Amino acid sequence: MLKLSVVVPFYNVQTYAPDALRSLELNAREDFEFLLVDDRSTDGTPALLERAAAALPGAVLLRRERNGGLATARNTGLDAARGEYVAFLDGDDWLAPGHLSRTLAAIEALNCDFVRTDHVQVTGRERVVQRVPYGPESVVADPRTGILPASRATAVDYPYAWAGMYHRRLLDRGLLHFTDGLRTAEDRPWIWRLHREAESFAAVGLPGTFYRRGISTSLTQIGDERQLDFIRAFDQVIAETAADRESELLIPKAVRTYCAIIAHHIGSIERFEPSVAKKLRSMSADALGRLPRAALDGALDSMDADRSALLRRLRRRTAPATVPAPGAAA
Repeated sequence: MLKLSVVVPFYNVQTYAPDALRSLELNAREDFEFLLVDDRSTDGTPALLERAAAALPGAVLLRRERNGGLATARNTGLDAARGEYVAFLDGDDWLAPGHLSRTLAAIEALNCDFVRTDHVQVTGRERVVQRVPYGPESVVADPRTGILPASRATAVDYPYAWAGMYHRRLLDRGLLHFTDGLRTAEDRPWIWRLHREAESFAAVGLPGTFYRRGISTSLTQIGDERQLDFIRAFDQVIAETAADRESELLIPKAVRTYCAIIAHHIGSIERFEPSVAKKLRSMSADALGRLPRAALDGALDSMDADRSALLRRLRRRTAPATVPAPGAAA
C-alpha cells in the first residue's frame, strides 16, 4: 500500500495551478500519490494537468465528465485513493517543501485518526499564520473535545480539509467523503462528522499549507446562487447533530454557528446579485424558523447586539400570524 494519497481538485485555475503542482513536486516521495482531479475545467487547466501527469512523480490524472463542484471532485479523488493516509490540497493553493512528510511523521508518531495543522493565509503579498483553535499541541484527544464550548471558536469551526491528514480507516468508515453537490460550506458537515464520530485526533501546528484568499476564481468571491448551499450544508449539520447521543449538549453550538454564518452573509448581502439576495433573505429566515426554539433563543442572546438584532429582524419574517381570541376586538 502507498503511504499517502493527496487529493487535489482543479477547476479553471490555470493562473494558480503551476504553484500547486510545483509544490507537489517539492513534496514528492516514491510512496506518495497525487490524485489530480480535473472538474471539467474550461480554461488552460487541463493542459497543465496533462503535462503534470507525465512529469510529476506519483501523479494520477482523473477527469470528471461534468463539473460537480469541490465536494464531488474531492469524492472522485477519495474513491481512487490507495494510501494508508489521505490529505487534501486545493488547486489554487500550495504547500511548503517537505510539508507532507512532516505531517505524516507527526500523525504516525501520535497514532491517531487525524491531525489538524495550522496554515498560512495569503492575501496579496500579506502572509498571516492561522492557528487551529484548540488547546494543547501534539496531544491525542477525543475529537468531541474540539466541539465545545458554544461561546467561542473551537476546532470544529476550523473546517479546512486541506489543513490536516487522515488515516485510511476514516475513509473505510465513510467519514472522509463529502456531501455530493454542495458548492460551498462543503467542509462544515464533514468536519462536524469527523469530530462526532472519529475516535482520536491532535492539533500539531506545522503551518505548511498556503491558502489564497480574495482571488477572483474563488467561490467565496462570487455572489451567485451557489453561495446559498451553505443553508443545505448547515441544515445537514443540525439534522445529524440532533441525532447524536449528546445532542442536547452539542446542538447549541451547531445552532450558534449556523446563526453566525447567516449573519455574515446577510451582513454582506450587497455582494450578491439582486435575485440571489432576495432568495438569501427568504431562505435564511426559513432556516431560522426551523431551528430548535430554545437553542436559537440562547444563540441570539449570546451574540453581539448588531448581529442579534439583524437575526431577530430576519426571524420575524417567518413568525406565525397571531390569531385573535374569540370575541376580541379586531
